[in-house]
Amino acid sequence: MGKIVVTEFISLDGVVEAPGGEDFKYPNWSFEFDRGPEGEQFKTDEALASAALLLGRATYEGFASAWPQYEGELADKYNGMPKYVVSRTLTDPEWRNTTVLPGDLTNEITQLKQDVNGEISVPGSITLVQSLLAHDLVDEIRLMWFPVILGHGRKLWPETPDKTAWAMTEPKTYGDGVLVTTHQRTR
Repeated sequence: MGKIVVTEFISLDGVVEAPGGEDFKYPNWSFEFDRGPEGEQFKTDEALASAALLLGRATYEGFASAWPQYEGELADKYNGMPKYVVSRTLTDPEWRNTTVLPGDLTNEITQLKQDVNGEISVPGSITLVQSLLAHDLVDEIRLMWFPVILGHGRKLWPETPDKTAWAMTEPKTYGDGVLVTTHQRTR
């Protein structure tokens, strides 16, 4: 049985938009802070532990344009692992081992959790994550909090249909004060 694990770079004021590039007033804002060797290793270990990637179309396009060009353990993992893209517009994905999930989100993700054994990592993908949260489909949230207030930008949490409970485990600080918190859904 798979579990949906959301992983986000986030500012102190909850902004998750464009931490690594994209067209934004503060592009690459997360790169202004050194995560240190342990923080980098955390992100590498997180990726290597994933059984599959679940992505929104925009994040998929960014990953698909970058990762096939790289070599090494992390690139081999991303390029070889199963990737699932929630999209009604993407029809012919070019990145190896990619499957498009065009149907009802709840049905598609419920089936995906049945089919994949292990962590199904959801990096970035703001719109997808908001939908997963609204449909109570997320099992774990890993937040890498950067010590900056951006003042504006897309935030992770929209209004959700109801209250949910989460337990925090494993808080750890890396590099220039980058805090990683892991939150697990309690049922």
